[in-house]
Amino acid sequence: MGPLADEVVAGRRAAVSRAITLVESSRPEHRAEARELLTRLPAPEDPAVRVGISGVPGVGKSTFIEALGVRLTEAGHRVGVLAVDPSSRRTGGSVLGDKTRMPRLATDDRAFVRASPSAGTLGGVARATSQAMLVLEAAAYDVVLVETVGVGQSETTVAGMVDTFLFLTLARTGDQLQGIKRGILELADVIAVNKADSVGGSDRETEARSAARELGSALRMVHGRERAPAVVTCSGLTGVGVDGVWDEVLAHRDRLGADGLAEKRAHQQLDFAWALVRDELEQRLRRSEPVRRVRTEVRQLVLDGELPAVAAADRILAAYDGDEDPDPTVN
Repeated sequence: MGPLADEVVAGRRAAVSRAITLVESSRPEHRAEARELLTRLPAPEDPAVRVGISGVPGVGKSTFIEALGVRLTEAGHRVGVLAVDPSSRRTGGSVLGDKTRMPRLATDDRAFVRASPSAGTLGGVARATSQAMLVLEAAAYDVVLVETVGVGQSETTVAGMVDTFLFLTLARTGDQLQGIKRGILELADVIAVNKADSVGGSDRETEARSAARELGSALRMVHGRERAPAVVTCSGLTGVGVDGVWDEVLAHRDRLGADGLAEKRAHQQLDFAWALVRDELEQRLRRSEPVRRVRTEVRQLVLDGELPAVAAADRILAAYDGDEDPDPTVN
């Protein structure tokens, strides 16, 4: 193995951070280095538990993850947290800053918290997060938690790279029906109604239990009793019910079994391969000099209504293929 790979396997935090920065980079030379690094990293003997965690903004994802992560490290696990943050359009960096929202976990020697920018594309999420998980697993983190921003299609991307997808919701938010309607709950393997506590004097625990019963009944009607995901309640703030959520995650993993888990990960690897192809093609298109030469002209022609979108796409692709049409107005 190379020096960086050796340090990652040795579990050195600085090396793990450098390796993840490398696999997140979009620079061509860094991509080549990242591929070499990943070929040198050994696969763990026992696959880590990969859990995707999502929920609407304000549901308390970071508070829940910290409560769960601290419990897991106290039980002897090594926990890696990858938070897929929205990217700043100005700098490309992550916006939310999860280390400030998970202070206990961020300073835990048995945990590693990383806020990863989504780079504005689902391809960026797939490439960077999947490879970051491999780095964490090579560094002997046996539990990897991937937090999504809770909006857009990043949930589908993350659900396609983890063993268990956990959806956090709240009572009285309409998520019970809206989630089913928009399909997010179809991705969930475990659902937890968070903030089931009496903090602030309100009886949120009773409301959460009622919401969990209603949601469980609705899901059984949609999926059938055998296929419906488990619905539980918890409070990330007080810690009540967090252990029960983890028990349901492990129960889902047990239901998959060793063969089912291996098959699921094999299909995920195939999907990941195609995601890498699409992401690389997009990057090559952006770096193409012939495309760069026609981009401004094509943009203005489209904005002026002189060139249909289909023709614009054909012109850009022709430039990329080295067969540029000299007349941009030809449809």
